[in-house]
Amino acid sequence: MAKQLSELISEIYDAALSPSLWEHVVGKAGRFVGGSAASIFSKSPTSGEGSVYCESGIGPHYRQLYFDKYIKFDPTTTGHYFADVGQPIAVADLMAYDEFLDMRFYKEWVQPQGLVDFVSAVLDKSMTTAAFFGVFRHERDGVVDDDARRRMRLIVPHIRRAVLVGRLFDLKSAEAATFADTLDGLSTGICLVDSLGRIVHANLACHVILDDGNALFAAEGRLVARDAKFDCTLQQLFAAAGGGDAAIGTQGIALPLTGQDGARYVVHTLPLTSGARRTKGIAATAVFIRRVALETVSPPEVIARTYKLTPTELRVLLAIVEVGGVPEVAAALGVGETTIKTHLRRLFGKTGADRQADLVKIVAGFASPLISQGM
Repeated sequence: MAKQLSELISEIYDAALSPSLWEHVVGKAGRFVGGSAASIFSKSPTSGEGSVYCESGIGPHYRQLYFDKYIKFDPTTTGHYFADVGQPIAVADLMAYDEFLDMRFYKEWVQPQGLVDFVSAVLDKSMTTAAFFGVFRHERDGVVDDDARRRMRLIVPHIRRAVLVGRLFDLKSAEAATFADTLDGLSTGICLVDSLGRIVHANLACHVILDDGNALFAAEGRLVARDAKFDCTLQQLFAAAGGGDAAIGTQGIALPLTGQDGARYVVHTLPLTSGARRTKGIAATAVFIRRVALETVSPPEVIARTYKLTPTELRVLLAIVEVGGVPEVAAALGVGETTIKTHLRRLFGKTGADRQADLVKIVAGFASPLISQGM
């Protein structure tokens, strides 16, 4: 498996700079995990909308049907969104599998395709939307097992990094101005350097970090670290990256860095000189610079953590606020009224609320700083 994994990782990073390769790579990654289809996609638990970046194995009819109709019935959306980045999540991690089999979503969208399970991992997320890599398991594959989870963990970090690189630039077709604008729209500091550490391009966030000079700065056009020992390591990595992935590995290296004022950073170096990447321009390394900060969470995630709600309970709570009573929520989520009533009783027990109106007040209290949570 080691050789298979190494080849797949190399192809994943090649696809970052040659987008036409993504469909093949995503399909190959899905088969590596043990599924019949795979996709890189995004969706929102609040708006009920989403889109596909790349997929292999799901027909266009069912893809369109999902986003036009069944995304709002998908019981896994909320749980997927609140999963930790990179953590494989299957249906059984979010709800009882027998309960899933009784749902409208399974009967009308999943079962007709011969699918039985889905394992996904968050690649990135904002306050309202998350991007995922997911693998569909067919009846012949069986439900997600430990081996599938292990294989997901092996490749998801690489897919996540490659997707980020792919967002940044397409050296094959993008104009320089578009390339710069794309980089400048990111909050993470991005710096492309050659094998001597000379800066080929830096985005706006990186310039802010370098101008501050707390941890890193530019000296005669080269990327330099304040800490001498760290800088020595950094320059060695830049030089090694010129020799390709064999020198430092396709996954790159992540290094902790402390600034002069005690602020902590994570500096990740990714080689850009393997396979298809070897012919793409003069940059040898992409450097990602991120200042370590407290995690920013959305109001729904705060609610879930405060009251220790399961993903399904949170989904029912939000549906009560947005849709209405038990019959309406049951219809919207594609489950029976008895199931909704069961979750509602659990919500009352965990939040201390007595009525549905009290649940609405609780959610409103988290959404607006002008409303007290204790009302």
